[in-house]
Amino acid sequence: MNLTGDIAILGYGLSAIGPGIGVGLVFAAYINGVARQPEARGMLQPIAFLGFALAEALAIFGLALAFVFKG
Repeated sequence: MNLTGDIAILGYGLSAIGPGIGVGLVFAAYINGVARQPEARGMLQPIAFLGFALAEALAIFGLALAFVFKG
């Protein structure tokens, strides 16, 4: 049993919680903003997608680090 690899994958699983919460908060704020001011949709949508991309980049970075530290 490779203890370091198991801990790396466990660490990735735990680190994926943060970006998941971040994506949820980004789109919750986007939906709230559009519901309050529908004419601002065009301005809020690119900002929401940028926030989504940044949060997902953290998850992908964590996955890459899990593979780097696995072996």
